[in-house]
Amino acid sequence: MSKLLTLENSLREGLGSQRSGVPCSLVIFGASGDLTKRKLVPALFSLYQKHLLSTSFSLIGTSRSQLSTDEFKHRLKSALDEKIPGISSALWESFSQNFHYLPLTGGFNNLADYQALSKLLNDLDQKNDTLGNKIFYLSTPPEVFEDIISNLGRVELTREKKGFSRVIIEKPFGHDLASAQMLNQKIKNVFNENQIYRIDHYLGKETVQNLLVMRFANSIFEPIWNRRYIDHVQITAAEEIGIENRAGFYETSGVLRDMFQNHLFQILCLVAMEPPISFEANAIRDEKLKILKSIRPFEEEELKTSACRGQYGGGYLGGEKVVAYREEAGVNPLSTTPTFAALKIYLDTWRWVGVPFYLRSGKRLAKRISEVAIQFKEPPDLLFKNNLQAISPNVLVIRIQPDEGITLKFETKVPGMAFEVRNVNMDFRYGTSFTVGAPEAYERLLLDCMLGDATLFIRSDEVEAAWEALMPILNYWETTSPQEAFPNYEAGTWGPAMADALFVKPWRKWRRL
Repeated sequence: MSKLLTLENSLREGLGSQRSGVPCSLVIFGASGDLTKRKLVPALFSLYQKHLLSTSFSLIGTSRSQLSTDEFKHRLKSALDEKIPGISSALWESFSQNFHYLPLTGGFNNLADYQALSKLLNDLDQKNDTLGNKIFYLSTPPEVFEDIISNLGRVELTREKKGFSRVIIEKPFGHDLASAQMLNQKIKNVFNENQIYRIDHYLGKETVQNLLVMRFANSIFEPIWNRRYIDHVQITAAEEIGIENRAGFYETSGVLRDMFQNHLFQILCLVAMEPPISFEANAIRDEKLKILKSIRPFEEEELKTSACRGQYGGGYLGGEKVVAYREEAGVNPLSTTPTFAALKIYLDTWRWVGVPFYLRSGKRLAKRISEVAIQFKEPPDLLFKNNLQAISPNVLVIRIQPDEGITLKFETKVPGMAFEVRNVNMDFRYGTSFTVGAPEAYERLLLDCMLGDATLFIRSDEVEAAWEALMPILNYWETTSPQEAFPNYEAGTWGPAMADALFVKPWRKWRRL
């Protein structure tokens, strides 16, 4: 049986059956924060409504906020009502009956708090029969990751004596290569790699997962998915929003750390990777790692033509005036932190040699949209050279958000006596093709962790390889002034004009979104 056929069968087996969560306790550190209210609890509620959450599931929230369990539940109910109006009191009581809150009395480094947590978990295990299974979700600033993990180890909550013990870690995974390596080592002093789930919510998006199915379950794409037929690839993650009161984080990170090291590089891997030997977590992550390691290193001189940075100025979005980045609360008035970046990347692999990958992301752009665009090479124009209209190349677009779907652009003849050629779109949209909506990213990822499926989570060597590829750019940008004075693009536009200079060939240009 061929490798591709084996993978297709594996895809059908892995994706074709409905799965249910196993009995477990989920402990959220930083539970009074925004992520728990906006994403995690709505995701858990959705799983509960679909009968995918075990009846033995328990939730323990813990943070420095001094709340009672009732106050904690009330906050979650109020936030959930805003997202999903009309939830009855009976349904909420049934869903939240095993919710608990444990305030931290001494920050994140007080051993007594972890001993109290251990006792509560043991009590809930006996009461709800959670089989000793526990998941720790670190929804906290990264600077306290080490304290939390080391203290969990000190009270032996990381040991898998009876059931499983897993930890979910939110990005950022380090600040640079050295800090990522140090963080990985400190986590592995307490947890084994197979217990660690580094979460990137982009990988939980339905269309991102569909990249695997589209590529490897459809034989029409595989023969042309290479340098012979593809001219270039564009990956875009555009945001309308600014920094949303996150100046403290954004000033020390910027767009490369915030979007490229994780989201965009992960999508790049799924687009470019070779067929894995099976639809199994490490088989897929092995192929993703090969792509990250194949990114051609950036030489300093190349960075002037292969990397562009920008920072938004004031402008208008949705008819409302918005301020420049340097005018946002908490931002240095002379800040050179980039809020936009565009990169031209080459992969030194047999499949992709010579094919440029263009990646861009930015804040305060004209529209919120994330997509992958595969532009195929132009056909010979001998038959159509007398036609007044140029023949456009075929483009396959995978829309990740907000209007999830896939579009194929191809050429066709316009009805009539004249021989007029025009491009048309063949569209697939999730909203019209299926009777059920796509699950939220956190819904899928939380369920996967409960089931021990690490396919959509990031392995430590992937994290380090991504940082290694970005370090030449980060080092260069942090030691040199921008080529254009900041701010160099107006809010509500598509970024700085100099981003166009990444395209050398005249037929290549940024897609109009």
